[in-house]
Amino acid sequence: MSARPASPTDYPVALARVTPGPAGYEAAGIAEVLEGLGASLGWADAGGPFGALVPPGARVVVKPNWVMHRNKGPWGLDCLLTHPAVVTAVVDALCRSRAGRITLGDAPLQGCDFPSLIRWGGIDAWAAELGARDPRFHGPLDFRRTRSRLVNGVLVQAEDQLPLSDFVLFDLAGESLLEPVSGERAAFRVTQYDPDRMAATHRPGRHQYLVARVVMEADVVVNLPKLKTHRKAGMTCALKNVVGINGNKEYLPHHRVGGSRDGGDCYPGRSVIKRAHETVLDAQNRATSHGARWLLNFPARALSVMGRVLGDSLGVEGAWSGNDTVWRMCLDLDRILLYGRLDGTLADRPQRRVVSVVDAVVAGQGDGPLAPEPFTLGLLLAGENAAAVDHVCARLLGYDPVRIPLVRESFGSFRWPLAPLGLAAVRAHDLAGRPARLEEFPRPCYYPEGWLDAVERDGRATAPVGRSFRPALMQRLEPQEA
Repeated sequence: MSARPASPTDYPVALARVTPGPAGYEAAGIAEVLEGLGASLGWADAGGPFGALVPPGARVVVKPNWVMHRNKGPWGLDCLLTHPAVVTAVVDALCRSRAGRITLGDAPLQGCDFPSLIRWGGIDAWAAELGARDPRFHGPLDFRRTRSRLVNGVLVQAEDQLPLSDFVLFDLAGESLLEPVSGERAAFRVTQYDPDRMAATHRPGRHQYLVARVVMEADVVVNLPKLKTHRKAGMTCALKNVVGINGNKEYLPHHRVGGSRDGGDCYPGRSVIKRAHETVLDAQNRATSHGARWLLNFPARALSVMGRVLGDSLGVEGAWSGNDTVWRMCLDLDRILLYGRLDGTLADRPQRRVVSVVDAVVAGQGDGPLAPEPFTLGLLLAGENAAAVDHVCARLLGYDPVRIPLVRESFGSFRWPLAPLGLAAVRAHDLAGRPARLEEFPRPCYYPEGWLDAVERDGRATAPVGRSFRPALMQRLEPQEA
């Protein structure tokens, strides 16, 4: 089965206003807006808002943002996860199409309690009822091979939770966007993972990813991101949400060890305290015994507190606009999603249609992606080009898209391109086809402190800094990557 679009002439992004009802998101209202979005983008026919998009018998994967089962700030899940009303409305609409199989799944953060997450909004009960009624539906599925839990403040990992046969291994080698920053010193890092395991998957000439097989079998992927600010990438939307198709976190470089003056991108400049902190964390992540990991918590906490006392607020996880790693990893996965084949190679032309429906009814601001504060935009957005969708969404957050590497570089010229028509092809419009007036929507919002230099400077009020409610001592005790 193939579901390849004709060559595009532009990249339309449709915006639709959604008014939350007394109980917040209203499923009926979301479903009505989906009808309008599908019609405005040419996806609709008698089979519903995705009827013309999904060929008969096509295999469809729906990929929400299900990063964590709780907000690490005090604000709840509406601004953290793709809302259940959006997930259920999209899947129900797809069930009206002629799809042959519809799969719902994601790979959350390794510490996520998946059963708790899918109880929110009754997704578990809804999915059970739908699966009994429509055998084409499968899910919700957890794509993680590695899960973790805290024992006395120490992360304990459970590896190989799913068989390797459920995944496809890709190696982009020298064509990876990480290759230009791959040195011989094994500098790539992902929080709370053994750096030696990371070096085995990403080093000069080797850049591997482990992608859920059901995603690679798909003819159509419907990406359902939640629009949020992001400490490491500036923002998370359609491009960043694709990280959840990968099964093992040691395939996901998020930053490079060291400060910018020492060849890394973990933090700006140089810091003796931060470098010592990184060294202790590496030792802890390499330790094979629970006792050694527990003992190394004490110097790790002490160095974290020392840095904060001396005025540091960025930490040692690449949480700033100089992070030159995370965007490369994300765009590698976006290219795999679009061009990847089941044999682990990439074709010269797209192998599936990938469309995005963005939940920005209640977006996330501040210390995203794990402790966001609600930022009400009242919008659903949709488009077939993830780079174009993210360009529009960056502006909605008040960012200058050119200052967000993930967005800017997605229009770049490289093998297996994501937006070959370039930035000039992006066209934002409302449901009537009129040009969207993005300046009418509320901004600026709260931003991660390391990303204030990416905010648009257009005479509006000075952008407030994001507010973190996570105690400093707790930041090492829980997984922070997303």
